[in-house]
Amino acid sequence: MTASVRAAHLAQLNVATLLHPLDDPRMRPFVEMLDPVNAAADGAPGFVWRLVEDGAADATALRPAGEDVIVNLTVWETPEALWDFSYRSGHLEVMRRRREWFERHVEAHLVLWWIPAGHLPTVDEALERLAELRAHGPSPRAFTFASSYTVAEAAPHLQAVRQGQP
Repeated sequence: MTASVRAAHLAQLNVATLLHPLDDPRMRPFVEMLDPVNAAADGAPGFVWRLVEDGAADATALRPAGEDVIVNLTVWETPEALWDFSYRSGHLEVMRRRREWFERHVEAHLVLWWIPAGHLPTVDEALERLAELRAHGPSPRAFTFASSYTVAEAAPHLQAVRQGQP
């Protein structure tokens, strides 16, 4: 592993539009999966950080993208670590059943971007990256698993974050 790779982590935001309020009985299976899936993420190899609301176990009450939209913001050491958690763990069950609980998005609902190791992205920063992806498509500043960029390709953007620029 090179120094530049160790000096960067992968941030991830995904948004989901609820079909029903979280306290609706139809959402119970999703809500019951939150604690085990979050615990699995916390213990997953390569996991660095996840957004949680102060005094809560998760971020489901935070609604920065709209009253019916929940957000998931995490940081991982590598894209492989995030992929493994997303598609090779108990999280996959949530993915398989997502149509029971969430609207189908017609635009991007997941964005990835490189950040300097030690930087914790804000929700505003994450939503800005998602808006950038939606408006301009994938780039080294905002991409997806299907259209990923390397740390080296994102290096100019990492430098801007280190210097406190957007």
